[in-house]
Amino acid sequence: MQRTAALDDVIFGVDVQSGDVRGDAPAYALVIFDGESIERDVVSHRKLRRLIDAKEPAIVATDNMYELAPDKDALIHFLGELPDGTGLVQVTGDEQPEPLSRVATRHGVPYGKDPMEEAEAAARLAAANVGYEVSAFTDTTRVKVARGRSTGGGGWSEDRYTRRIHGSVKKRTRDVERELDAAALDYERDVTEKYGGFSNAVFEVQAPPAEIPVSAERSGDTRIEIERERRDGIEFEPLAHRRDHVIVGVDPGTTTAVAVLGLDGEVLDVYSTRTDDTAAVTEWIIERGRPILVAADVTPMPETVEKLRRSFDAAGWTPDRDLAVDEKLHRTREEAYDNDHERDALAAALEAYDDHEAQFERVASKVPPREEVGRVLARVLTDEESVESVLEDLTEDDSEATETTEHEPRELSPEEKERNRLTERVERLESHVEDLRGTIEEKDETIAEYEGKLEAARSEQRAETRKRREVTRLERENDRLERELEDERERVEELEGKLERLKALWKLDHSNFAEVEETKEGLVPVKVVEKFTTEAIEDADDRFGLAEDDIVLFRDATGAGRSTAERLADLNPRLVLRTGGLSDVSDEVLFEEGVPIAPADSVTVQEVDELAVAREREVEAATEEWREYRREREKARTAEMVDQLISEHRASGHGGSV
Repeated sequence: MQRTAALDDVIFGVDVQSGDVRGDAPAYALVIFDGESIERDVVSHRKLRRLIDAKEPAIVATDNMYELAPDKDALIHFLGELPDGTGLVQVTGDEQPEPLSRVATRHGVPYGKDPMEEAEAAARLAAANVGYEVSAFTDTTRVKVARGRSTGGGGWSEDRYTRRIHGSVKKRTRDVERELDAAALDYERDVTEKYGGFSNAVFEVQAPPAEIPVSAERSGDTRIEIERERRDGIEFEPLAHRRDHVIVGVDPGTTTAVAVLGLDGEVLDVYSTRTDDTAAVTEWIIERGRPILVAADVTPMPETVEKLRRSFDAAGWTPDRDLAVDEKLHRTREEAYDNDHERDALAAALEAYDDHEAQFERVASKVPPREEVGRVLARVLTDEESVESVLEDLTEDDSEATETTEHEPRELSPEEKERNRLTERVERLESHVEDLRGTIEEKDETIAEYEGKLEAARSEQRAETRKRREVTRLERENDRLERELEDERERVEELEGKLERLKALWKLDHSNFAEVEETKEGLVPVKVVEKFTTEAIEDADDRFGLAEDDIVLFRDATGAGRSTAERLADLNPRLVLRTGGLSDVSDEVLFEEGVPIAPADSVTVQEVDELAVAREREVEAATEEWREYRREREKARTAEMVDQLISEHRASGHGGSV
């Protein structure tokens, strides 16, 4: 909740009026401040929560966060139930808060010890960006899309009912994803896939809930849950970061450059612009600190720089003579800058620091450890006061503040005490009555709503019962028709396959072989397969059928493995013509299965349109040649086995010379 300007939003200032949050239900002094008007009221804790939900203030301000919750867990729960745009601010500090009286005096805010006055002081301090926002959550938000109802049953069969719900979750997940993308938000998605779609999806979004274009909902088959990521503990974030005192160097002109130094001479930032006006430059400086010294690199100080100095009520510095370029280069040699204008602004600031360094050290040595050096230096430089007089003045201010804000109230008379006690009691009772009336109204509305829902549910149940019987009958009929349709589809596929094979055979018997040199007598069909792969074989089988005693030509026989060779062997082809070499494993499988193999160039294959034919005598010759090769190979294998047995026998020591 970083703020750099005055607030126009609604702010709640809260302080305990009576009672104790750890015991009896407390009453709270409530101040509603919108920057101009103020409303005051005494409310119960429940009414305070209702008002926060209804008005959604930008800030709920208090001097002690544990006045709203008795312990850490309750405080985290309280923070989690605040509206998205509402923050809890402790105006007195972070883990070690100061007294409210001291903070109010330091910032010029009216203060009194009455709870209503303390609540007003808290509201005004928060409006001035004083205090720390209390946070128990990160800026990461968990958005979960899940099933909105159980998948255990429904009007349909359970499988279809479940599939519908999971499909709805998947569709809603995609809707959420599109909305997050449209908002340009960073997120990570984790989905659990289930039958029919998703059972749930979780988005880890790098943004608070207020920036996410999705809200928690429950609608039919789906629900959306939104939960902020918890921190390990309670953290405090200042409403406006502390702005330390700084030294500013300015180089005006068509391109304006500004350099900012800390009081120790460290370069904090450098900036140049051709488009920003004086207001934008001033805002840039304000975001980086409170200037106590504004410097230029020429003398006299340019009017633009002088106006900037007066706007900050800071001291000015110029050199005795205009700084030369070589002096600027030497002084800024260890600093980073992008152009000559930034160099000039840096040189002015650094030379101003060099000129005042001894004075800064002398003042710092005189300032007590608990006092801020910057505000002492500001008065010494601007008003030319001595360090001692400034410190004495600041000490008197603190003493006066303590005396003013920590005085004891006058002793009340017994009648006044009794009147105050009765007034507080009446206010509590009236607040309690108002709460009870609100509770009764809410319960009456809830009862009426439930009665309407009950009647609607009964009517819906009666209609659902009638529908369920009809749906069950229709589902049984539909299932029967689907089974019949599936049987018919399988039969059609089978007939289509037979038809394709018959067409291929017809084309073979009725083809025009005028382009073939030989007559049709003595020609046999050859079925061409592009590659020796399982996919290619199955594709050929689907297109024209592969059967026992077919002659198969592989245009590329390389690369086949065992399973592919076994698939081919199961077809029991008459002859396999190959282009390229077989792998060792496929060659071994086909040999063992007795499948004849021959090189494609050993048989003359002629192709006409989609058909291929070969001469019968060449096929027989290639087959016979393979059979001869097989006999020789088996002989060689047998001889090898005999030699191996003899060698093993001799190695065992039981054999003599042979």
